[in-house]
Amino acid sequence: MGIYKSRILGLRAKLKSEALDTILVSSPENRRYLSGFTAIDPQPTESSGFLLITQDQALFATDFRYKIQAEKELPQLEVFIYEKGLVESLETIVKRLNVQRVGFESTHLTYALFEKSREVFAESQLPVELVPTQGIVEDMRIIKDPHEVHAIEMSLELTERVFEEIIPTIKPGMTEKQLSLQIEYLIKTRGAEDVAFPPIVASGPNSSMPHATPTDREIQAYEPIIIDMGAKFEGYCSDMTRTIFVGEPEEKIKEIYRIVRKAQLHAIQNIRAGMKTKMADALARDIITQEGYGDYFGHSLGHGVGLATHEAPRINKSSETTLKENMVVTIEPGIYLPEIGGVRLENMVLIKKDGATVLNKNEHFYDF
Repeated sequence: MGIYKSRILGLRAKLKSEALDTILVSSPENRRYLSGFTAIDPQPTESSGFLLITQDQALFATDFRYKIQAEKELPQLEVFIYEKGLVESLETIVKRLNVQRVGFESTHLTYALFEKSREVFAESQLPVELVPTQGIVEDMRIIKDPHEVHAIEMSLELTERVFEEIIPTIKPGMTEKQLSLQIEYLIKTRGAEDVAFPPIVASGPNSSMPHATPTDREIQAYEPIIIDMGAKFEGYCSDMTRTIFVGEPEEKIKEIYRIVRKAQLHAIQNIRAGMKTKMADALARDIITQEGYGDYFGHSLGHGVGLATHEAPRINKSSETTLKENMVVTIEPGIYLPEIGGVRLENMVLIKKDGATVLNKNEHFYDF
């Protein structure tokens, strides 16, 4: 059985349990997971297509721009080309599928599109109910199959090759933007489908901001430089962070680096299937708190990675998800001191019954 056919069968079982006749899949990641369609959405208000699955039909609705690509990539689906837009074709599609309870992805579909769709059904007097759903496909994506794990490993391997290529080029005077652009260029020219996200390069005081935007600030010797980067391979993302130095940093930065690395290693060595995500978060957070820096670790320990860089499960101090075998998650503790700088170290791991397998091969860590 093909991978997409198997996933659609799994979705059909979920639709049955939710008493839904169909679901309108608008999320690009969910759409790709279920069908293999590789086009991206240019912006939140513009879609390259919508997937509708019933118990006996599978239809992909798109416009002329994606007609050839859809027919090539989706031989197993009926491709419906709309001329004016999805909303204007909804009445035709619903009649063709013969459905009444239509689920939609409430965390993705825009409110404007929802309202327009509801108006169409009201005006047509079709007995259609739009039902908000959350996590139906995402819950399927949370466990990675061997093909997905391999794609993530390939993405991470590519990311690490670029990282190792870029390290010798970093010199004082280079700007954060220049380094970020060089990372993006290398990822895109070394075999990746794309970057997983715009690379983060944050130096000196800017490294105290966990998701800083690269600026024209010139990198200086001896200061922390946080590099957060990732690639896409066959749609699957990688996510890796290292904190590096050009020259030996001051003692305070060395101290927080040692603590962050200790917290990361402890979490990696003890995380396992069956553990609640908030307990996994505590593995690292408790160490950082005991060392007096709990107030400076303000984000979650990690998150799932797959077709999206950030996806379920969320590993934070309040999340109650139970970790299961073959989830792929990040372990990325950090300490961020305002006006001084920060340290974050991030590896990706594959959750197993008796522990976790580190997917990273790169060992660019300091022994201060």
